[in-house]
Amino acid sequence: MSKKLYGAAFLLFAAFIPAAANAQQCEDSRGFKSWLGDMEQAATSAGVSEPTASRILNSVSYDRSIIRRDRSRAVFAQSFLKFSGRMISANRMKVGAARLKKYAKLFNQIEREYGVPGPVMTAFWGLETDFGANTGDSPILGALATLAYDCRRSEMFQEQLIAAMKLIDRGDLSRKQMIGAWAGELGQTQFLPSHYLEFGVDYDGDGHVDLRKSVPDVMASTANLIRHYGWRAGEPWLQEVSVPGELPWEEADLTIRHPRAKWAAWGVRIRGGKSLPADNVPTALILPMGRKGPAFLAYPNFDVYTQWNQSLIYTTTAAYYATRLAGAPRYDRGEAGIPEYDLKTTIKLQELLSREGYDVGDIDGIMGAKTRKAVREAQQKYGLPADSYPTNDLFRRLRGS
Repeated sequence: MSKKLYGAAFLLFAAFIPAAANAQQCEDSRGFKSWLGDMEQAATSAGVSEPTASRILNSVSYDRSIIRRDRSRAVFAQSFLKFSGRMISANRMKVGAARLKKYAKLFNQIEREYGVPGPVMTAFWGLETDFGANTGDSPILGALATLAYDCRRSEMFQEQLIAAMKLIDRGDLSRKQMIGAWAGELGQTQFLPSHYLEFGVDYDGDGHVDLRKSVPDVMASTANLIRHYGWRAGEPWLQEVSVPGELPWEEADLTIRHPRAKWAAWGVRIRGGKSLPADNVPTALILPMGRKGPAFLAYPNFDVYTQWNQSLIYTTTAAYYATRLAGAPRYDRGEAGIPEYDLKTTIKLQELLSREGYDVGDIDGIMGAKTRKAVREAQQKYGLPADSYPTNDLFRRLRGS
């Protein structure tokens, strides 16, 4: 099989647009046309051809609906139980298993070359686009231009807009084929344009990287990006465990790793009761619903998931889905009655924590790393089990103070 890898030749224009021209206010579209002129100069300086830059940037318009969607991330405000239960449906399990069987030869060849197992690639494939069925219907060039002009993450999206124009120059996609997710992702595993440009692999040998229609290109490119993120061939990524009634709960955090021997000494066991190996393999204990819910050991390969997506709920779901496709059983949901908080309640929690001086990051209703850390610190202050998951008792303490 002929394969052409597009890689290190991708060089970004570091400075992009001068600060004075990029000083627009959030959601202020008045300077968009003037900004496009500066963007065109930045794009051509970064290597985009003048005809492509001119044609694309003269055709896009500012889209306020994209800004509204960028401000709303309510899907990640769901609990792990709710999110994973919805995302890992019976149909996704069935179709994922069928895809693994249908493309077994392809997956085996890719794993030999890139070290990434089929279930890991297939889980991303299923979660991102339902195996290519829902790749998005947004014209991404306008979306990227809108997000590049917006003040929140302008430099990141300027990079993606330039990369998208380079994909057109390279001939992998036409302007009309630049259709994808509202935030600019493309293809069956939702690559940002810069990743498409840098890590796309022409695995079917037709001279183009096609992440929209070619399953060989999609899977090899996905494996290539995962390998770039640091995947360690032949090693696990996530393992369900059971935890004892008492544990130094403050040690259960993705940023804290201990040898498996340490967790074993604390009473953590493989689900089903089997002892953990008493070795020095570094692992972190993840309790997405606190000490009374599902429990997992995260191995170094789990770091790949946190680079793919920063949401703990998404990453744990994606990694768990891959273990299911590899043969693991459904997780133990834990005790009944574990509180689950909606967007509004989590915002209230963040406000209460912030009032007490804890750094929760953005008050956005999402239980991100900073909010979980603040919860743990507050639990320690009030003498509660510090498992980083809020309880009704913590709410009462915070309100009382």
